[in-house]
Amino acid sequence: MVKVSVILPVYNVAPYLEAAFDSIQNQSLREIEVIAVNDGSTDQSEDIIKQYQQRDSRIISFSQENKGQSAARNLALQHATGKYIYMMDSDDMLSSPDALQFCYDYAEKNQADFIFFDRDWFADDGLIATSGVYSTQYVEENTRYDGEALLNHMLDTVSYNSVVWLLFINHEHLKRIGLTFYEGIIHEDELYTTILMLKSHSIYCLKHKLVKHRIHSSSTIGKRFARRNMDCYLTVADELLRFSQAPIIHKFLRYTLSKVFYTGHLIPSKDKPAVFWRAMKSGYLKYIGLKSLIKFIW
Repeated sequence: MVKVSVILPVYNVAPYLEAAFDSIQNQSLREIEVIAVNDGSTDQSEDIIKQYQQRDSRIISFSQENKGQSAARNLALQHATGKYIYMMDSDDMLSSPDALQFCYDYAEKNQADFIFFDRDWFADDGLIATSGVYSTQYVEENTRYDGEALLNHMLDTVSYNSVVWLLFINHEHLKRIGLTFYEGIIHEDELYTTILMLKSHSIYCLKHKLVKHRIHSSSTIGKRFARRNMDCYLTVADELLRFSQAPIIHKFLRYTLSKVFYTGHLIPSKDKPAVFWRAMKSGYLKYIGLKSLIKFIW
């Protein structure tokens, strides 16, 4: 039986891909499969995938023209057979050889819909010291959380982190709720993880840093904030309101869009009128604080 399917979307990460594969192959949990999707890479990523696939029959690979991370993950999920799903970024590394075993045992013990954990940030020149709040900082281990209550608590404590590479998800639960990634946008995790949380009623926390997340110039975090970032966040808002009009959605939008528009002062001035008009037309100005709007405009 395959216990864990590791989903690995791959796009032009040749300098980092071997480290990612090595961290997976070194896992003490052997009953895994790795589903790598080459999303139209133009570097040597495809060659590296094939090299590892020849050495390890647990690695399954697919190739597609560049459609984005959401489409790559959706394709991999169609072929996943594991009891649990872990969606890893292909430039990251698992922090220890027991990371997947640790997650599997904990999720099984608690019959979790999903569990979440923490990470370290690092760049090629070493660990990055980070300040701020971790996802697990204000919650407890061995405590069952309902998704809506947990999201409320995380928004109140400014500790909500939507990235899927901090989640270890029960595959049957994922199929039961029928959740897939919205394709064609960045910041898709904001939509996916928020809906996953609101559709889950058995969530558990592991207060451990189980993944090392790499920051580099071509990663989403490493790229300069641009109009596309803002357009995609507004699409996330559209889809969340289409999903539900519950108070928690409005609270999430106040939490998110104010920060997005504050950061949006970085986009070129020529792009700001169109973004502002879209937000105003959609009724989103009520979610954005005055300070953030002033910062965005000026």
